[in-house]
Amino acid sequence: MERFNVFGADCTYAEDRPAGYRCGSVRLGPLVGASRIAGTIYELPSGESTWPYHYEYGSEEWLLVLDGRPTLRHPDGEDALEPGDLVCFPEGPGGGHKLTNRGEAPARLMILATFQRPAVAVFPDSDKVGVWPNGEKDQLLAERASGVGYWHGEA
Repeated sequence: MERFNVFGADCTYAEDRPAGYRCGSVRLGPLVGASRIAGTIYELPSGESTWPYHYEYGSEEWLLVLDGRPTLRHPDGEDALEPGDLVCFPEGPGGGHKLTNRGEAPARLMILATFQRPAVAVFPDSDKVGVWPNGEKDQLLAERASGVGYWHGEA
């Protein structure tokens, strides 16, 4: 049995994230030997967000606030969250979400999700769709308006 304490997580900050999305993270699945459920701890400095507003198909996500008071944007508006709050994001448009830290102190969140490939996400604000057939290295992101007809290139 693999064991990891979520309160002792040391988050890594990726240098390629743009301003407004500079958060730290640590993926939990590899640390505990998981293959069907994914988990990530996010550390959000003041003014930063995890990801753009999005929803997913084929995946359900749960958010647990560990520390701080992040703001959750969802299809019906926004809510301020506090430590201990647990929220479920079902698949599809009803599960749309974005987390932003508008407080002065850092916020820490844990997101758990059913894990499967391929994965599909829709980003309504930028009208993009993303497909991850076999992980992040194979990702495809495209504006929905750039789509082609089903028979394009076939006949």
